[in-house]
Order: sequence, then structure tokens, then C-alpha cells
Amino acid sequence: MSSVPAKTREYRLPKADGFHNLTLTEAPIPQLKSTEVLVKIHAVSLQYRDLIVAKSQYPMPQKENVVPCSDMAGEIVAVGAQVKGWSVGDREVKATCLGAPVDGVLTEYKVLPVHALVRVPEHLNYEEASTLPCAALTAYNALMGPKPLKGGDTVLVQGTGGVSIFGLQLAVASGATVIATSSSDAKLEVAKKLGAAHTINYTKILDWDEEVLKITNGRGVDHIIEVGGPGTLMKSVNAIRCGGSIGVLGFVAGQADISMLPVQVIVKTIVLHGILVGSRTEFEDMNKLISAVKLKPIVDKVFSFEEAREAYEYQASQKHVGKVVIKVSKE
Repeated sequence: MSSVPAKTREYRLPKADGFHNLTLTEAPIPQLKSTEVLVKIHAVSLQYRDLIVAKSQYPMPQKENVVPCSDMAGEIVAVGAQVKGWSVGDREVKATCLGAPVDGVLTEYKVLPVHALVRVPEHLNYEEASTLPCAALTAYNALMGPKPLKGGDTVLVQGTGGVSIFGLQLAVASGATVIATSSSDAKLEVAKKLGAAHTINYTKILDWDEEVLKITNGRGVDHIIEVGGPGTLMKSVNAIRCGGSIGVLGFVAGQADISMLPVQVIVKTIVLHGILVGSRTEFEDMNKLISAVKLKPIVDKVFSFEEAREAYEYQASQKHVGKVVIKVSKE
């Protein structure tokens, strides 16, 4: 069990024109309010959002000199007087978006409201658990939204980043058939090992949407985890079945002409679902599935707290499959 410190080391972005500005500083830990807890952060996972926050390209409000990152797993070291259901020593992750409009979690200790906490599945270590709050929950929300995934469905996941890999794992765990795309044959081999029934290298098969239709005998897939945004959305619309569901959660593929999107959505009665992470209830439901099947998040590489810049650089290189994690605590 950890003692309660007076100060914390934390990273800040004094200038938001790149992650090279990450600066390690020391700050006092605020006094706990009655409904708050103090968390010793053991691990933080990175995501694409962290890269664009560092460059001030996040499309939502962002404070100056922010403590970045939103995804962590840690241990409670102190509780407020009115906190119930949580105790010192409990392992938890948080279920709110931080690291842009308000200070995030790339820090050794963090004060959090108790309503933001969700328990860590018992079979996961801190590094694995830190990947759940955004990547896993976003994928779960995409699959379990207005038209929930069911066994026997076919799912298309784009790429092998954190959200897509979780989408693959969760879909397979739910009895679905998964088609995965990537620009790397090596990454597609990893996807196969995780249960992808079909893989498509979109640099070799440019019309990957037509390939999806061939695989599904012209029917199209039931669900698509759409991370590309406008750059891939019309191909996803072609690859989805009539009445299928597209979870739109990213824009990594750049811009393209989507002027025909409204017509195609109507003609094919597509459910186009915009996704921004998920709720605490969805998080808890997802953790039940993760615990039941003993699902293990794919952690590509772990960096030390002092190697935060290197971790960002590796995230930006897109060499990873799954998640990149910063191990904050040495204990």
C-alpha cells in the first residue's frame, strides 16, 4: 500500500506544436474533496488523440499548458470522507475524457471524482488495464450501439491500431466473423492470430470495399469500425450491408468527397453512429465480457515514465499493433 505524498511529477505541454515540448515538472497535490480519491497512477496508454492534442489540432476545446493523456490505470491511496464502495488499495481505471479541456493523467498521482472510477478486471495488470478507458470502450460502443453485435455477424475493422484491435478481439469474443484491413502484411498476420477470418492489404487491393463484398458473397458486412473518416467513409458505405451499422470514430485517412453520403445512407438504410468513447455503464458491461472470456489487451511496447517523448514518437511512427503504454510507477 502506498503512502500519501504531498507532490507529484507530471508532464505538461507549455507549447502545443508537437510532443517534443513535453516537459516534466513537479506540482503540489490538491487537497481531497469529500467525494474524491487520490490515485497513484501505475500506467498510461497513448492514443491518436494525444498526438493531435500535442499539436493543438484537437477539434474540441483544449486548455493551455495541459497535462496530457486520458487513459490510465492505478491504485487508490487516499479517499474522501464521503466516498463509499472504494477503499485504499483498490485497483481502478477512470471513465472520463481528460488531457485536453482539463488536465490529464500523465502524472504520478491524480485526484479524481469517485463517480469517474471503474474497477480493473482481476486478470489484467496495470499496463493492460490502462488501455481500456478509450480504445476498448470506443470499440465496444461501436459494436454494441443502436444495432448491437450478435453471434454470427460479420465485422470489418480498419487497421491495427488500438481501437481496431480491440474491435477485432471483442467481435471474436462475441462470436462474430472479422475482416481486418491494413497496409502491412506483418500486421495482418497478427490480426489473423487474434482471430481475424479474412485480411486485406489495402495498399495491394485498392478497392478493398469490393473485396469485402466478394468475401461476403455480395451481401456486405453487418458492422464497420470506421477510423478513417472522410477518406474511407464512402468505401465503408459500399462495403456495409443494407441496414448495417457503421461506427464513425476517427479521421486518420484525411479528406475526400462524401457528397453522396446522405443518398447512400438513405438508400441502404445505414445506421451511421458517431462515437466519442462511451458511458460508465457501457464500460462496466464491457469489463464483464472481458472478464468472462479473459480477454488480454494487446500491448505492443512499454516505455518508462522518463521515456514519455520516446513513447509519443513510437505512437506517431504507426509501427505498433495494439497499444503503446507508459509505465508511470516503478513499484
